[in-house]
Amino acid sequence: MSTRSERRAARETVGAYHEEQLGELVRHLRSAVERFDAGELDAFDVDEVVFQYSRAAKELWKFCNLGNVELTARIIRDDQAGDWWDRGTRRRR
Repeated sequence: MSTRSERRAARETVGAYHEEQLGELVRHLRSAVERFDAGELDAFDVDEVVFQYSRAAKELWKFCNLGNVELTARIIRDDQAGDWWDRGTRRRR
């Protein structure tokens, strides 16, 4: 059984990770908007990026909020959480 301080440390680890990874997802979004402004992408391309961002952010939220916080923190520390942007990729049929 874990102690209160271990659970608190795990929550802090998960919270910091969530913020860091969400920032990475936002950077993808910002890049797409910048490319749109530069004429490199059209509105439909940016819409696809927004959709991928939304899916990726939802998967990240579920990972950080729906499981055992100590297990989640261990996965983060072991660097086994994966690439959230890739997890937001549309599944082609």
